Amino acid sequence: MFRSIFTTLGNCFKIPELKSRILFTIMLLAVCRLTAFIVIPGIDGHALAKFFNENSQGAGGLLTMYNTFAGGALGNCAVSSLGIMPYISATIIIQLLTAVWPRLSKLAREEGGRTKIIQYGRYLTVLLCIGQGWYFAHNWLTPESAFRGFQGNLVLYHNLFAYFFVTITVMTAGTMLLMWIGEQITERGIGNGVSLVITIGILARLPNAVQGLVDMFSTHGGTMPAQHNFWTTAPVLVFLMVMVVGGVIAITQAQRKIPVQYAQRAVGRKMYAGGTSFMPLRVNYAGVMPIIFAQSILLFPQPLFNGLASLFTSPSLRFIQDFCRWAAMQLNYGSFVYLALYALMILFFSYFWVATQFNEIQIADDLKKNGGYIPGVRPGQGTSDYLHNAMSRITLAGAVFLTVIATIPIILARQMGVDQNVASFFGGTSILIAVGVLLDTMRQVESHLMMRHYDGFLKKGRLRGRFA
Repeated sequence: MFRSIFTTLGNCFKIPELKSRILFTIMLLAVCRLTAFIVIPGIDGHALAKFFNENSQGAGGLLTMYNTFAGGALGNCAVSSLGIMPYISATIIIQLLTAVWPRLSKLAREEGGRTKIIQYGRYLTVLLCIGQGWYFAHNWLTPESAFRGFQGNLVLYHNLFAYFFVTITVMTAGTMLLMWIGEQITERGIGNGVSLVITIGILARLPNAVQGLVDMFSTHGGTMPAQHNFWTTAPVLVFLMVMVVGGVIAITQAQRKIPVQYAQRAVGRKMYAGGTSFMPLRVNYAGVMPIIFAQSILLFPQPLFNGLASLFTSPSLRFIQDFCRWAAMQLNYGSFVYLALYALMILFFSYFWVATQFNEIQIADDLKKNGGYIPGVRPGQGTSDYLHNAMSRITLAGAVFLTVIATIPIILARQMGVDQNVASFFGGTSILIAVGVLLDTMRQVESHLMMRHYDGFLKKGRLRGRFA
């Protein structure tokens, strides 16, 4: 098996175009990792990094989760502390507006309209970066309230205006750089650039997860007992990891094959013979996007309510301040309200992504124009309704799977007391994103290899189904 993998890797570098794409992608991903270690001027990033490494639970669940997706940049107070999440959030908002605002919907169908919409998304990214940058800058100014158990100062500035201006500007520039890198990888590299930027940040936290796993079962030289019993917790974590990885791979590649029959037809003087084919409908059509969308949106409410609570300090507005604090507490990472909203958002965005990306009307029209039909289904509107119903049923299965996978690390961290870094890898969200993105990248590599008649990484498996 390993010999086949190394042979395939060698074949990748025999193709000049694929070789240049892979090296270009690796180079830009290395730049992404570099931005996670360049500390913002005037901030003691080493003190916060030490605190995150020593006390991941005390750092706060929401900020620790954000730090994971930022590749540890937030814990280092680095220039890319905001990560790529503001760009993803802006993309979500623009897609939602496109679906409900007729003017944007019309613009999306016009020639060059997509380019303008992408530009609007970039402008919105800057605005979101300014808002989130102010929130993180305020947290670093008062670290003892943002990071439970932290003692000391992070900000070395004496002028607050200069501090906020420099910090917000640098973090905004860092996010825009990551956005540009993601677009360049998608266009000139291999794989989806934005997804790879997130994945490389997640994988960069793997050493911290290994260290956290060792600390969970370590007795620290016999001076204090281990946090968890090895024979009760370790089998559960291993079982979860095997099941999650296996389930992610199975669901990611699972598809329902819709049979399609093509009638014999004449085009000009040529006769085209009929035949039978199939239309693959992916069970997890949305991939990892619903989880990314849900996490991106849930990063906003708690900081927003905390900020509002700090504004309404007047005694006459005390009830508004109390309400904002109560709402922020209810939306705390791992709370029941957070889990419920998280699950509902994943279900919603799974269907939303399918509704915006899967056009059953266009597919039915294309089948009708090319003389194709689904056996037992009327062409045109009948085919469109059949595809809509079939996609809705399999999307439900994929959405439920995503919801279960995404909530596992939160339950592990909150109910079993597992280290946050460990839970993110032995749970599901990080593995789901990493496995899904890597499989998509391998498919693109596979297509380049197959065009040059080389064997690829992926082997065609066969799972028994209803028609096996």
